[in-house]
Amino acid sequence: MTAFRTVITPKKEHFQIDYNSKVLLIGSCFTEHISKKLDYFKFDTLTNPFGIVFNSSAIKTAVNHCVQNKVYAKADLNNHNDLWFSFNHHSQFSNPDLETSLMDINSKITEAHKFIKEASHIVITLGTAWVYTEKESGKIVANCHKIPQRNFTKSLQSIPQITSDLDNISKEIESVNPHAKLLFTVSPVRHLRNGFAENMLAKAHLIAAVHHYISNNDNSYYVPAYEIMMDDLRDYRFYEADMIHPNSTAVNYIWDYFKSSWISDKANTTMTKIDSIQKDLQHRPFNINTDAYKIFKQNLDKKIAAIAAIHPSIKF
Repeated sequence: MTAFRTVITPKKEHFQIDYNSKVLLIGSCFTEHISKKLDYFKFDTLTNPFGIVFNSSAIKTAVNHCVQNKVYAKADLNNHNDLWFSFNHHSQFSNPDLETSLMDINSKITEAHKFIKEASHIVITLGTAWVYTEKESGKIVANCHKIPQRNFTKSLQSIPQITSDLDNISKEIESVNPHAKLLFTVSPVRHLRNGFAENMLAKAHLIAAVHHYISNNDNSYYVPAYEIMMDDLRDYRFYEADMIHPNSTAVNYIWDYFKSSWISDKANTTMTKIDSIQKDLQHRPFNINTDAYKIFKQNLDKKIAAIAAIHPSIKF
């Protein structure tokens, strides 16, 4: 029979994720998709303590500041359009009140500083090799925060520059946690504001840099999310209406690959039970006073108690 698809077959990896694992996820918006799946199944995760960041330099800064437990002060922030913000952070940390912005930033760094020292797996998703350097400071930013374009210089990071960033990220993590496994992936989201050819060039730089890095580092691995989207799915029905972002079908497909490769078989039974509980929790009865609902609620409480008896840290 003629094959109608090219399928990327998952392989079981060593050092898999189970319910004793702690997973830090950092990087582009696709990181959030994998994080939501892990959160749904109640794995121990921490996601994007600096918010969504797209380039390797911004990720390097975020990891460095989390490892060093940097405390941000007023001098580290900027003000524009009555908002205080950090060029190292996503706009979710921007706030008209200086103290609120600093509190949000520093509380996340404190949380990440503790988490990164205990993490078993760190998932790093690179979005683009195009970067913006603020002219005044000479530093690559994570987010331009709607500051006028004339304040920045746009450039394409070279493969050696990206590889150097990845090496720096790894060494920072290793300084506090030499046992963490690094899982690199390239986001399948297209960055078309830079142009079609420019997007492909940037992705090529990222892929080349990641493969060069992991070929020389035993604790690092590659998750082919970009290749699954481009070479396995490769159809517009797997995109949102903007034809740029993967839709839920594509995200679920990539998640299934990730789960087959990186989630341990012994975690599957617990995942199935948690999935059943999550679906029950979404149930909205017409009448909570019926005998049928009371029995349903009793059974749900028993399911939750059974999970809690084995995994006390799991909360619903």
